[in-house]
Amino acid sequence: MAPQWMLEIFRPIVRVFSRLLWRVRWTNTEYIPQSGGVIIASNHQTYLDPFWLSCPLKRPVRYLAWDEAFTWPIVGYGLRLLGAWPLQLEGSDPAPIRRSLQFISEGGAVVIFPEGGRGNADGSMRRFKPGAVRMAMEAGVPILPVTIHGGHKIWPPGRKFPRLGRVEIVYHPLFVIDQSDVDDQRGHARRATEALQAIIGPAPKARTANSQ
Repeated sequence: MAPQWMLEIFRPIVRVFSRLLWRVRWTNTEYIPQSGGVIIASNHQTYLDPFWLSCPLKRPVRYLAWDEAFTWPIVGYGLRLLGAWPLQLEGSDPAPIRRSLQFISEGGAVVIFPEGGRGNADGSMRRFKPGAVRMAMEAGVPILPVTIHGGHKIWPPGRKFPRLGRVEIVYHPLFVIDQSDVDDQRGHARRATEALQAIIGPAPKARTANSQ
C-alpha cells in the first residue's frame, strides 16, 4: 500500500483526469462524514469506481475488492496502492472482514460494493448481498450510500479500455440501521439491505428474479 501522504497527493490528480476524460461530477459531497467509523456502499459499474469514489474523501479509506481483480494488470496494482483487501465472493476467508471491522472500529472508512461484482450491462443493479449491512450492524456504524451514474457506458462489459463520456457520483444521507428490539437478525439484515438498495437504486424486478 502507498503511504497515506502519497494517496492524498494522488487523489487530486485522479480528480483532474476524471474531470477531463469523463467529466465526472461529485454531487452532495456534504454528506461524506469526515471522521468516525463508516461503511461506504455503492453500486459497481466500472473498474474505476474505487478511484472515482475516493476523490472527495479527505480521510484514510480501505476497500473490499474481488480477489481475482488483484491479478489483473494495472487494476490489481492500483487496488494494492489504495490499500484494498481481497475478498473471496464465494469463499469463507474471514480475514478481510476482520480487518475491515477492526479498521472501522478505529474510526476508519471502508468501501464495499454490495452487488459483489459489476452490475448489469444496461446500468441496472444486481440484487445486493447483505455483507455491507451485516458489517454495519456488527460494528454499530452508519452506511454512506453512493450511486454511480453513467459508468456502464464508459466501460461496458467486454470492452478492454474505457471510452470518453460523462459520469456522476451521488452521495446520499447516512443510512443508520436501527437494531433496537430486533429478534430476527437475519431477516432484519435482509430488509435493511433491500432498503439500502432502494436508496442507491433499485434493481429491475426481472433482473432480481433471475439473479436468485
